[in-house]
Amino acid sequence: MSERPSLVYLDGELIDPAHARVSAFDGGFQYGVGLFETMRAYGGRIFRLDAHIERMRRSAEVLKLSFLVDVAVCRSALERLLEANGLADARLRLTMTCGPTLLPGASEERVRPTMLATATGVTPYPRDFYEKGMTVLVSRYRQSKADPLGGHKTTCYWPRLVALREAHEAQCGEALWFTPENLLAEGCMSNVFVVRDGVLKTPPLDTPVLPGIVRNVIVEAAGRAGRPVEETALTIHDLLNADEVFLTNSVMEVMPVCRVERKGIGNEKPGPVTAWAAGAYRDAVNDESV
Repeated sequence: MSERPSLVYLDGELIDPAHARVSAFDGGFQYGVGLFETMRAYGGRIFRLDAHIERMRRSAEVLKLSFLVDVAVCRSALERLLEANGLADARLRLTMTCGPTLLPGASEERVRPTMLATATGVTPYPRDFYEKGMTVLVSRYRQSKADPLGGHKTTCYWPRLVALREAHEAQCGEALWFTPENLLAEGCMSNVFVVRDGVLKTPPLDTPVLPGIVRNVIVEAAGRAGRPVEETALTIHDLLNADEVFLTNSVMEVMPVCRVERKGIGNEKPGPVTAWAAGAYRDAVNDESV
């Protein structure tokens, strides 16, 4: 890692984070109107950057946000930031908000989005989680199709953080959300896979769940390897009676789950399909980072 001070990207400039400022009227600050992406860089290359930016662009379109997600601008900003901070392996976050909200007398043409990007070293999850499996909590909150933000990575993230804090207070690493119809959805910050009789199963996108980048890597890899994989509705029975369960996101990558609260999953050890998924993700990183 470089010895130079860490820099952030804000609206076209690389600056010291102590000097980074956004408007007091920014819609992200005032109303939580914004989107973000969390990415990983390996060996100086951002893994599936285009997929992350396209997900943000699609969400902006579906949610009718006024700002344009410019793929070329986002790519340039993140690559400049990574190089400026001297980072090869990093956690990056790209945040875009609707910018300063309209003041009386202001024209809509003058409103510009706020674009912030940060890059830091990766703080790994505890090794025990990967070797012995994570314990997860079943959240008391529900994820609904009636929520317009469902399936989108928005800056309105406080409900997820509340649920995650409750999980941590219960000595769990993640909380799993179900729908009002009692169907498994996702974690606070992860997608969920259930393995039964060798078949990988994960909730369909219209549950709704976030179209996770790592989730997609595993689904693609299973298809290529001839492993059965299903995007299908799952219940608490499917979860508790699974042979294996694992979570995916860009920071944890592939995380084995061996306990749901006090109920053990399988033999309470990371299983062979989870190990395959972790290897498939690592293969994708190696293939795409050369």
